[in-house]
Amino acid sequence: MRFEARLREGIERGTIELAFRRWKRSQVVAGRRYRTGTGMAEVDAVDVVTPADIDQAQAKRAGYGTVDELLADLRGDPDLPLYRVRLHRVDEPDPRARLAARQALSEDDLAKLTARLARMDRSAAHGPWTGAVLAQIADNPGTVSTVLAEALGWERQDFKLHVRRLKELGLTTSLTVGYELSPRGNAYLQHLRCTGG
Repeated sequence: MRFEARLREGIERGTIELAFRRWKRSQVVAGRRYRTGTGMAEVDAVDVVTPADIDQAQAKRAGYGTVDELLADLRGDPDLPLYRVRLHRVDEPDPRARLAARQALSEDDLAKLTARLARMDRSAAHGPWTGAVLAQIADNPGTVSTVLAEALGWERQDFKLHVRRLKELGLTTSLTVGYELSPRGNAYLQHLRCTGG
């Protein structure tokens, strides 16, 4: 689920607890947590509704002044099902951030990371890429993704998707511009460089 700025900010302030989306099928599951971009939100319920089911109270809980404003802001094909998502802010750190902050890597951690990255390398059209991308970010922190991608001969969007996979493993963090290695990422890259990986 995409958390646009209006929705992110409202969830963070506690003023938004409903979102409406047109989807072919639900993109979220009740009981699961999702990253909003600034924090975490948990989905409490997902229901298929019609525009006629939406009243003024729901529009307000979704951050709109009126039902008409809400309906005018909906994106997607009007023939698609309309989902009402009830959610709330989770006052806990993103587990990915906690993972990224861990600098000490055990032998087991190193073995698991190495195996996971090797699988990612084997399945990539670019061939082995994980070590090269980690090194590129380490050597150029805060550099715009376009420059990093060009240095590797990649398209920017493709590069960003690959970096996102490393972020899921707690190895990189996003900056206002560009990226940097997390403490975990720095520790892993140091291991790679020491072992000639």
